[in-house]
Amino acid sequence: MEKREGGSQIKIVVSDQQALGTYANFASIVHNFAEFIIDFGRMVPGRDDVQVVTRIVMTPVHLKQLLRALTENVTIYERNFGDIPEGPQMPTGVQTM
Repeated sequence: MEKREGGSQIKIVVSDQQALGTYANFASIVHNFAEFIIDFGRMVPGRDDVQVVTRIVMTPVHLKQLLRALTENVTIYERNFGDIPEGPQMPTGVQTM
């Protein structure tokens, strides 16, 4: 359950198919004045294309709320399990949208 402002709770429902999750090792973000578009995809070794597996479209307000929630959760994770390494940088020549 998630709490809403004002104390009421909302029930989060995840279908069996969604519960399996979708793996992504790539994200591309574009925006205009009204929305942010985040494409999640998979980069496969030996290929020079990225297969987009899902696209999320959000308002700027909702994206900022997501950013805040991600920041808070990374802080909690690192407090419990240690720093998350930065990982490798994007290969040169790979372009995003």
